[in-house]
Amino acid sequence: MDINFPLILVILVFVSGVVALVDKLFLGKKRNATQAEPALVEYSKSFFPVLFIVLVLRSFLVEPFQIPSGSMVPTLEVGDFILVNKFTYGIRLPVVRTKVLDINDPKRGDVMVFFPPNEKRYFIKRVIGLPGDRIDYVNNQLFVNGEKVSEELQARLPAGRPFFELYEEKIDDVTHRTRKEVLYSESYYDQRYVKNYTIPEGHYFMMGDNRNNSSDSRVWGPVPEENIVGRAFAIWMHWEGFSSLPSFSRAGSIQ
Repeated sequence: MDINFPLILVILVFVSGVVALVDKLFLGKKRNATQAEPALVEYSKSFFPVLFIVLVLRSFLVEPFQIPSGSMVPTLEVGDFILVNKFTYGIRLPVVRTKVLDINDPKRGDVMVFFPPNEKRYFIKRVIGLPGDRIDYVNNQLFVNGEKVSEELQARLPAGRPFFELYEEKIDDVTHRTRKEVLYSESYYDQRYVKNYTIPEGHYFMMGDNRNNSSDSRVWGPVPEENIVGRAFAIWMHWEGFSSLPSFSRAGSIQ
């Protein structure tokens, strides 16, 4: 079961704030100087400002996430810890995610965190299509509005007998890397086949950079605007688990 941390944080801030306020307005005035504060009041006063600051930072400025799958390889690897800008696409209320202030719209090439349709888990993919765009993905080739997206082969791995290829892809003014499996059966590509798909207003077409190993808009459709969480902009740490040490060798901006 996924833990709804934003909801838990909001509840903790509310409860600790109410306890601290009630004590200040009512209970504290009834205690004399020799009486100690109840433990609940003491903890509430101590934790409320810290929890409030964390809530503001996570909800409106920057939120950390960990990459759990390889769908964004080679851009993001399993174990990467990333930072997500929460105000790039507008200010939203925590938990309910209602937008209260418009700022910018997603652009093609952005790496974005969101909730897929009918899902309550966070996903991270790249914005490929904007509202009104026509998307085609045929035989492992991506087309946006009838134009093939520019890509250049960078490497075949492993050497000698390629199992996958690394490409440098350019969509609008964003250059990034993608990975494609080298397959000998065209029937596999049919599983990710998209032809003449026009994106509805208020929706975005998302794809993983690991093109043959990503559950994305080719599977569950475009993402509605209200499901957007924020734009991923930096890797700050890589840590695969307790069997390894954290590393900062991958720290840097996300392209």
